[in-house]
Amino acid sequence: MVIIVFILGLIIGSFLNVCIYRIPRHISIVYPPSRCWNCHKPIKPYDNIPLISYLILKGRCRYCKKKISWRYPLVEMLTACLFVLLYFKFGLGLDFIKQTIFIALLIIIGFIDFEFQIIPNSITFPGIIVGLFLNYRAHNYFREIFGGVLLCAGILWLFRMIGFWIRKQEMMGLGDVKLAAMVGAFLGLKNGLLSIFIGVLLGILVWSILMLLRLRSRKDLIPFGSFMAIGCIIAVFLGELIIKWYWGVFNLDY
Repeated sequence: MVIIVFILGLIIGSFLNVCIYRIPRHISIVYPPSRCWNCHKPIKPYDNIPLISYLILKGRCRYCKKKISWRYPLVEMLTACLFVLLYFKFGLGLDFIKQTIFIALLIIIGFIDFEFQIIPNSITFPGIIVGLFLNYRAHNYFREIFGGVLLCAGILWLFRMIGFWIRKQEMMGLGDVKLAAMVGAFLGLKNGLLSIFIGVLLGILVWSILMLLRLRSRKDLIPFGSFMAIGCIIAVFLGELIIKWYWGVFNLDY
């Protein structure tokens, strides 16, 4: 079963690459079929096998020999590995389906935001609806899930306003606020807030180091969506342990 889940992850990862490339460029994810965007030659099915084709072709187009981005095998392998970890954690069932959808959306958002500093509404809005629907069995649904959506989005909006006041320019966009709402819809109140905390902390830490090294300036937008995606993945796998540890430190009732 692990092998089947891994192969499924590779296949879905290949589709996620299509979304990552096409969505920010406003190209349909359905048409035209896969092709080299340099020479525009259609990619044959045997050259479109996840991971394997990249290795056989040595990372270059069969026709024009242009180098294929490292992102393609990375996304495929990352998706496959995360799907296997989700299988080990949740087994097969609703939780597995819910988290694979969530992880897939996070991968799309993370890579798009890192490259373009945008978070597409076409991902976050459907994500919010799907998250609310898949959590219909959640305990204290309105407090945990709807509360998670409102509080996570509200905190990010407040953080955005504070950042604008301090820097006199946008530190994060409204896309980050919508992403936070999606996170709350999928993870609920506690894990949603934990994800945002980890993501913001990572973003500030990494960006501060990059500015100290003069690799980024204060005027550059921080791709918080990418860092929040990492925070969400950590929360999916370790959220309960982290929260229990935190509450235990302060002798609080979890």
